[in-house]
Amino acid sequence: MNFKAEQITKNLKREIELSGKTKSEIAKELGISKPTLSQYLSGKIFPSLTTFARLCEIIDCSADEILGLK
Repeated sequence: MNFKAEQITKNLKREIELSGKTKSEIAKELGISKPTLSQYLSGKIFPSLTTFARLCEIIDCSADEILGLK
């Protein structure tokens, strides 16, 4: 399987848009700053697995969708 960072960040952006939640709401629910969330979305840094799992719950999306496995 080919995991490309650009595709993961693109998928994450899409799923956040589809969730209908603002980036501020998501950051607050995750307990992170909005700039940190912005870094996730730009691909500069990636969340820990625990944070990633929680992010998936918050935006009601499977990890497979974001990782491009589905």
